[in-house]
Amino acid sequence: MSDGKSSKMRYVQTTCPYCGVGCTLNLVVNDGKLVGVEPYRRSPINEGKLCPKGMTCHEFVHSPDRLTKPLIKKDGEFVEASWDEALDLVAKKLRETSDKYGPKSLGFQVSCRTPNEECYIMQKIARVGFLTNNVDNCARICHGPSVAGLSLSFGSGAATNPFEDVLNSNLLLVWGSNAVEAHPLVGRRIAQAKLKGIPIIVIDPRYSPTARLADDWVRFNPSTHIALANSMMYWIIKEGKHDKEFIEKRTKGFDDLKKMVEKYADVENITGVPTEKVREIALKYAEAKNAVIIYCLGITELTTGTDNVRSMGNLAMLTGNIGRPGVGVNPLRGQNNVQGACDMGAYPNVYSGYQKCEDPAARKKMETAWGLKEGSLPDWYGSTLTEQINECGDPIKAMYIFALNPVVSYPDSNHVKRSLEKLDFLVVQDIFWTETCEYADVVLPGASFAEKDGTFTSGERRINRVRKAVDPPGDAKEDWEIFVLLAQKLGLKGFDFKSPQEIWDDMRKVTPSMAGCSYARLEKPESLHWPCPTEEHPGTPILHVDKFSAPDGLGTFFGLEYRPPAEVADAEYPFTLMTGRLIFHYHTRTQTDRARILHYEVPENYVQINTEDAKRLNIVRGEKVKVRSRRGESIAVARVTDEVGPGVLFMAMHFPEGANALTNTALDPLSKMPELKHCAVTVEKIKEGN
Repeated sequence: MSDGKSSKMRYVQTTCPYCGVGCTLNLVVNDGKLVGVEPYRRSPINEGKLCPKGMTCHEFVHSPDRLTKPLIKKDGEFVEASWDEALDLVAKKLRETSDKYGPKSLGFQVSCRTPNEECYIMQKIARVGFLTNNVDNCARICHGPSVAGLSLSFGSGAATNPFEDVLNSNLLLVWGSNAVEAHPLVGRRIAQAKLKGIPIIVIDPRYSPTARLADDWVRFNPSTHIALANSMMYWIIKEGKHDKEFIEKRTKGFDDLKKMVEKYADVENITGVPTEKVREIALKYAEAKNAVIIYCLGITELTTGTDNVRSMGNLAMLTGNIGRPGVGVNPLRGQNNVQGACDMGAYPNVYSGYQKCEDPAARKKMETAWGLKEGSLPDWYGSTLTEQINECGDPIKAMYIFALNPVVSYPDSNHVKRSLEKLDFLVVQDIFWTETCEYADVVLPGASFAEKDGTFTSGERRINRVRKAVDPPGDAKEDWEIFVLLAQKLGLKGFDFKSPQEIWDDMRKVTPSMAGCSYARLEKPESLHWPCPTEEHPGTPILHVDKFSAPDGLGTFFGLEYRPPAEVADAEYPFTLMTGRLIFHYHTRTQTDRARILHYEVPENYVQINTEDAKRLNIVRGEKVKVRSRRGESIAVARVTDEVGPGVLFMAMHFPEGANALTNTALDPLSKMPELKHCAVTVEKIKEGN
């Protein structure tokens, strides 16, 4: 482990801080500074390859605008403070709020970009220090429906197979995922599959770079996933292509599914896909010996997100494509530790390893391990990330936001700003000054991925090491250390950690699914996939081999009715807006826009509009247009293209005053996912003088 101070040039092996693929790379350090990145060629994950973001991930670390000192707002202005002064104030305000208003008056928001150890210790502070379950992470606005939906279908809310397993498949069904841009090294695996002759079906309303790899690209009307999946299952059953033995021995609920899908023989009026095309792709999927489903936010970020995910589970179980190499249902995680943040219990209804807060035995176990009085931990479902925003002012009076930028990344940015203004007290802990810092009372300077030790858990449940290469700038501290100091200020016991490894071992003691994942074992390049219950266990790359993770060992079919989106295009707002990611940027660009070449590639917000629509509205490529919804407006550069269909627009989610100035806060009733992928908008030319 490096102390970050050696002047000798060296490589420090670590894990990429961007998407959830978990690529291994070497940070090149010279004289205590990062000077470059080299791929780690022995990695079984990325095999010595990196995407543009990974190759430039060192550039933001030494930016001159890093936060270097604690800041306290006094008389409306931020002034520098000592760590003692800042943390004394944070501890005092959080304690006063909790004592006066109770455990539901606090909200804790945990980043998916920070190591497992920091996610674990923050949720532990929330629960031990304030007896609240109001703790959540940004999986809520990406893969919350995956956790909910896959748990309901299979008993476990995670990917079933490793990424490299696509090369063992006989067919890839890629649904609502633009992996080539959002998860480039998974996109590489898909390209390898194509070179190997494995057929690829891409289902996406947009002709994305991933769709260009497809043997079959199916354009469908946005947000009509359930109708399309139900119709596919209708044809699979009608043609007798379902796996009767698998269904009988390993599942339940088939009769309900069969009855439901009988109503979906012809869905062209809903989906826009001809019936014969639906039948064709359904039978291709069913007849493949081994077929894998890969999906992403096109499936999840909707008010039907959990049902969409369960539909993917239905398809896989119907054809027996679970529990062996080359099959499965695999969500692609968008952030480097979105899987891990959930695994660590930074969630409003579970502790680490998805042990349920409502379970009396789980609560008693945690109370004993954490030195709490029996019966003190709450059993109620805490407020989710977006619900916390809605509850600012009442009942939530104080909030702690760790390495998140909700003013840009949450739906309806104007609503987020208004809500944060209602708080009595807000703490923001980050490495840069973000748009959210403007609303804080205290800003705490943390450390980047290159300045700390720990672990990230990738989208394939693989736990990868993060290693310190350099020191944080100025008075900035490693985030786990900030939490330890805060716990001391709060007078909490059980937080006398001296290293991330000690925090990790504290987590392992109470988490059966990861008890065998010691740091010593994680030093190996191939690392480990959880579940890994003992030191002798090899890890579990493939889930549900002999039985599902549900208590009865059975997978569950769900007969799901199609529901339209919460907001559809109409005469006033005639366009449907979809959102997504770009290969050159990440989340709110806090990091990637400080990489010179990435900023050069995409320096500003843009909107894709269909050629016919642009011609009708007299919009030409490169001119700025105004996109409006019922919630706000955004200025964007027009890109005229046939990649989107008539009546559909596409915007990336990375820009301030961009897509999320427009998006809808309507929630999926099961996972509380906001409908980020679908809202009604209008687009117009910007007239001179406007």
